[in-house]
Amino acid sequence: MVLFDSQIKSLSRIGRGKVRDIYAVDKDKMMIVVSDRLSAFDVVLPDPIPDKGRVLNALANFWFSRLGHVVPNHLTGIDPEGLVQGDEEKAQVRGRAMVVKKLKPLPVEAVVRGYLIGSGWKDYQKTGAVCGIALPKELLQAQKLPEPIFTPATKASSGHDDNISFKHMCELVGRNVGEKLRDVSIRLYREAADYAATRGIIIADTKFEFGLNEKAELVLIDEVLTADSSRFWPAEQYQVGISPPSYDKQFVRDYLETLDWDKTPPAPKLPPDVIARTSAKYREALERLTGRKLA
Repeated sequence: MVLFDSQIKSLSRIGRGKVRDIYAVDKDKMMIVVSDRLSAFDVVLPDPIPDKGRVLNALANFWFSRLGHVVPNHLTGIDPEGLVQGDEEKAQVRGRAMVVKKLKPLPVEAVVRGYLIGSGWKDYQKTGAVCGIALPKELLQAQKLPEPIFTPATKASSGHDDNISFKHMCELVGRNVGEKLRDVSIRLYREAADYAATRGIIIADTKFEFGLNEKAELVLIDEVLTADSSRFWPAEQYQVGISPPSYDKQFVRDYLETLDWDKTPPAPKLPPDVIARTSAKYREALERLTGRKLA
């Protein structure tokens, strides 16, 4: 089924993001339902992308499992279908929901960049640095960086997140947590990128989110290394000097850029072929990275 807005009456909804709906389970746990909504330029589009939510959920679960030795995550292992009532509610959560621990989220996003692209490329062209981190001269667009760099950002409730310095991040979360956040994020990126390379995928950059448990230990939360939180490139189409095609919503953004739209709500409807091709890109990312197709 295609799901634009979940309606789980047997649980109380406590949050609704651009893509995810959050429901209370008890004082220690909550359920995250990944819809098929898609946002572009910080506006939720009126058309859902079939299979998108299930792809994102499957990718996140894959990475949580593969990277569990690096840092604990918020999964509980509880089957979401056992917490809802009736066939309709079970169908809404099947393959697209996870039951997670309630934690104290850190007010930053942990961004790791391995390639010079996107806002990092624009920053480099102007300053010779990315988020204040000086880089070698004469690098080209999409070029692999000598080492992955950690460029944290604040988490904005609406609009774009703002890049911040490592020092500023440490002022927000504390020096000890900040250093651990940086080191764990870079290790997660390196291990994921090395694996993805064996599957013909380049992970150009990604963002992680973390929370703290009752012992003040770092825990990986939210989504991880999905096509919404990362930039995936097919290795066979990668070239230095151009922006490679990616397995994310860039295809939709490129279409929207051709329209006379001011990037404020309401967003325009998408043509059926754009919806179909975007859905196919999400599914292909899952299949290439995991070797699995959606059931």
